Amino acid sequence: MPSIYLSSPFCLLLWGCLSSVLVMGEMSPGLSVNGVPPAFYSWGHSPPLRTKRSWVWNQFFVIEEYAGPEPVLIGRLHTDADRGEGRAKYLLTGEGAGSVFVIDEKTGNIHVTKSLDREEKAEYVLLAQAVDKLTLRPLEPPSQFIIKVQDINDNPPVFLHPPYRATVPEMSNVGTSVIQVTASDADDPTYGNSARLVYTILEGQPYFSVDPQTGVIRTAIPNMDRETQNEFLVVIQAKDMGGHVGGLSGSTTVTVTLSDVNDNPPKFPQNLYQFTVLENIAPGSVIGRLRAHDPDIGENAAMSYSILDGDAGDTFSVVSDSAGQDGILRVRKSLDFESQRSFTFRVEVMNTVIDPQYIRRGPFKDVTTVRVTVVDVNEPPLFSQELYTMSVLENLPPGAIVGVVQAQDPDLHSSSISYSIDPLSDPEVLFSIHPEDGTILTSVSLDREVRGEHSITVRASESDSSSHVSQAGVLIKVLDVNDNPPRLAEVYKPHVCDHAQPGQVIQTVRVRDADSENGIFSFQSPAAISDGNFTLRDNKDGSASLLVRHSSFWRSQKDIFLVPIEIMDNGDPPLTSTDTLTVSLCHCETGGAVLTCHLTTGSAAGLSTPALLAILACALSLLALVSLFSLQRRHKPSPLSLCEDEDVRENIITYDDEGGGEQDTQAFDMSALQPPQTGLTGGFFHPPRMDVLPRVPPRPTTHSPQPASVDVHRFLAHRLREAERDPTAPPYDSIQVYGFEGGDSSAGSLSSLTSSSGGAGEEDTGVEDIWEWGPHFRTLAEIYGSKGKSPIGED
Repeated sequence: MPSIYLSSPFCLLLWGCLSSVLVMGEMSPGLSVNGVPPAFYSWGHSPPLRTKRSWVWNQFFVIEEYAGPEPVLIGRLHTDADRGEGRAKYLLTGEGAGSVFVIDEKTGNIHVTKSLDREEKAEYVLLAQAVDKLTLRPLEPPSQFIIKVQDINDNPPVFLHPPYRATVPEMSNVGTSVIQVTASDADDPTYGNSARLVYTILEGQPYFSVDPQTGVIRTAIPNMDRETQNEFLVVIQAKDMGGHVGGLSGSTTVTVTLSDVNDNPPKFPQNLYQFTVLENIAPGSVIGRLRAHDPDIGENAAMSYSILDGDAGDTFSVVSDSAGQDGILRVRKSLDFESQRSFTFRVEVMNTVIDPQYIRRGPFKDVTTVRVTVVDVNEPPLFSQELYTMSVLENLPPGAIVGVVQAQDPDLHSSSISYSIDPLSDPEVLFSIHPEDGTILTSVSLDREVRGEHSITVRASESDSSSHVSQAGVLIKVLDVNDNPPRLAEVYKPHVCDHAQPGQVIQTVRVRDADSENGIFSFQSPAAISDGNFTLRDNKDGSASLLVRHSSFWRSQKDIFLVPIEIMDNGDPPLTSTDTLTVSLCHCETGGAVLTCHLTTGSAAGLSTPALLAILACALSLLALVSLFSLQRRHKPSPLSLCEDEDVRENIITYDDEGGGEQDTQAFDMSALQPPQTGLTGGFFHPPRMDVLPRVPPRPTTHSPQPASVDVHRFLAHRLREAERDPTAPPYDSIQVYGFEGGDSSAGSLSSLTSSSGGAGEEDTGVEDIWEWGPHFRTLAEIYGSKGKSPIGED
């Protein structure tokens, strides 16, 4: 059985290494060694069924950082196939072969060429092989072996995250954990004590200690005071080899800060604080600051201030500033040197946050005394009131007393006061003031109805110093005097229907009074001038109603009724006025809708002065226009052209003939002779109607059935409405003719109504009944029955 011996003089330096190793092995048939097929190892044409290995490499060790002579022999390769003939050639491949590890091809000696570092690479995997030098045929199958780098203590401990910072509350108990520090060693922890670390404290004693195995830093003494020392520098060392002599070490620093706790009460550095202020200091102004000392910081040093007792009352206040450190002293109200010249009171300060754990160190508060001295200044006069309210009657003559204002000098040595009125507050100079005693007078007579209130500003100044001036407002109310009689609230235009019933209200009137009365008025209609057709009812609420007294207005010959109303207020003395209501008589429908209202020339009496002036101006304008046309007609040529004769409009203007009957009307537009279409219902004219032939087909006129008992007035009114609303009715009714013939015609009236009806004694027995037909037949009754009875209800 072939075998080789490895002799390694270098291996003798290692602990537990053998001086020589017998390497033997076999190779199974048909298997490859390290990926090499079996044919690679055969010497004949037929591969053997079993190949016997002549050596097997085991693990070797090389000490790192070896500083001996180079190269260093670490082993020798030899095979039984090498009989000293020089045919064997040794080869070495793998990690570091040829650079780190070299082999002598003839002798098989393996050397390391440089110093190795285990921390850089801990082991190398190599492949050894013996081949025939000439044919390069393998003499032995290749064999793999490992060379491990043996560790030595060449790396000191290193801390992971230096430098370290830690915080621990002050006054902590002994053994309170602060922080844990950790170091690492690059040496092999599985071999020897090269990586076994021990922690020790180099600086920071006697305040702190460190656990040698874990590196946890703890407090070593009790009651460490932040106010004495708030920061400590601790140096920690880590040493390998278990801390024995010869081990390597590393160190780091730990900065330990003591955090604050509320273990100190606040203290005033002074027992007495003194401040001086002027008496005219504005309320809310800062007088000074109080500062108590608290060695704590943050919220543990926050303090609140308060006034305990003394004569400060509500004159001063003290509050903490935004940082909670100083107490700000302010004045709350005005000071008066003449009333009180100094104030003395106590102020307390205390912590806002108190830790129960340290309450034994209390009490956490302190008290001091504050004295405030008031200094006198020259002050302006002071009015007894900021705003005066006075009143005076209206209509009083100038010089009437309104009221008195008073001011005085608040200084210790007072001087006389001079009064005046600010001219900007009284630009119309309605008031004056006595400069010495402050009496306010009227300069003109006041009228409440023009202005009910006046606001002025009164000034007061020292006689010997005009620079010190003060002001006060004066509100003057003008009291009412009953100097305005009551009047109707508006211009009323009442009307009464010809078929109105007794007791019917035709108008409600209200009253206005410029005086400040309570709105109670009394109404009456003077009996001496009342016509008896109406009555007035006082509604007792500042209004009155006009009522119909009888129902025979359709028989009346009047179209307008004047109703005087006497109004009296409740003033002292009471005032009375009389207004007149103009009531128009109108023809109305059964439901009360007005059809027509007839006004005589007397209705103009109810017009106002501006209306009369407007009518007069219109009349003058028309007169001037007519004069202008007259002048033009005088210069107009007498002969007329044929075109002018054929012009229908010119024919109407020059027509001067009585006419030849109804045939002449075919040449003219008869609508020009009709009343103007005002479109007003219940006005001075009848409702508009078309007096020309309609262009629409005529429709049958419906007539209402005649009642059994004939009421002539209602019957004719009904027929008249039907005719007026019928667009096909002819325009030649008697009403139209009566309305437009008269004195302007050269032939005079053609009506037979004014002619004699026959001889005396031929009076119709039914003439007297015409008086019962109503006001529309009054003229007819007068013609045929001048000797008949008077109309009913006529005064």
